[in-house]
Amino acid sequence: MAEKILMKGNEAIGEAAIHAGCQCFFGYPITPQTEVAAYMARKMPKIGRVFLQAESEVAAINMVYGAAGSGVRVLTSSSSPGISLKAEGISYIAGAELPCVIINIVRGGPGLGGIQPAQSDYLQATKGCGHGDYKMVVFAPASVQEMVDLVQEGFDVADMYRTPVMVMGDGMLGQMMEPVEFKERQGRQLPSKDWATTGLRGKREKHNVINSLFLKPEELEEHNRKLQAKYREIENNEVKYEMYNCEGEVDIVIAAYGITSRICKNAVKMLEKEGIKVGLIRPITLWPFPSKAFEEMCGKTKHGFISVELSEGQMIEDVALAVNGRAPIHFYGRSGGMVPTPAEIANKIKAIVGGAK
Repeated sequence: MAEKILMKGNEAIGEAAIHAGCQCFFGYPITPQTEVAAYMARKMPKIGRVFLQAESEVAAINMVYGAAGSGVRVLTSSSSPGISLKAEGISYIAGAELPCVIINIVRGGPGLGGIQPAQSDYLQATKGCGHGDYKMVVFAPASVQEMVDLVQEGFDVADMYRTPVMVMGDGMLGQMMEPVEFKERQGRQLPSKDWATTGLRGKREKHNVINSLFLKPEELEEHNRKLQAKYREIENNEVKYEMYNCEGEVDIVIAAYGITSRICKNAVKMLEKEGIKVGLIRPITLWPFPSKAFEEMCGKTKHGFISVELSEGQMIEDVALAVNGRAPIHFYGRSGGMVPTPAEIANKIKAIVGGAK
């Protein structure tokens, strides 16, 4: 059994990437994720790998494009305003079908906002933060250990589908310390990177070219249809979620992810003592979204669903699409870096279901 180490979330991200074989890190400091870059600055040169602090987020994401194009595993990290600056580059990476892992340790917004934890980048991440018809896999860890596991899995998923993968935590997960272990993973059987721009190696007779530019509309449409087929494959194979306390009939079902889901589990335990049974669906992939889990609970909940978020209500749109009018949907959220207590969530639910039973 691997030894457990007490680590800050941001630093655990860096170590997880190193364990996953990440060869290059390009980034730029921004609170509350700066420790990711600081950790990689200390560790990567010592093991013969590349760390580079770019002059901007725009430069960093284009360096990711170049390194990913050569076939190596590459990581970048930022926080909300920095991800906005990377958006064009992320679209280019998706269009060129290049694998990489992008970390977003979310802070409150809009604009410069604040440096406290938030989940208000949900729509940016899940609906394509750049231009064009593209998607990226979005993982939402709820603990430092899960952050470690999903960063490592993210590299495999990126290589499997030639796609950018985002691991989206929040400022609280990035800054908190928890014991973690770096387990020996059974990796997937991954395809070869015979598309990479590595010159005339082996029996290759011409150079590979990587691009996202298609000047003929019929060729661009064909490329888009190829991407959409890949996204359908990801939706079929890569959905992850947790169902907590969802056995039998429940009074209401909470939808929550990340750190908020941990707070909600305490609210569930509080309400159980008052005779109110509450289930919890925790999406681990925000895209692809676990719609079937919500469909399954539609006939088992008396008072529908409540989406609990560190935002003004962004995931609620996907919950509504999954439920498709078959049950009521409620919302409770805090924003700007404010974090709800279990008691606040419990009181909101009691108001919906009519108090203790």
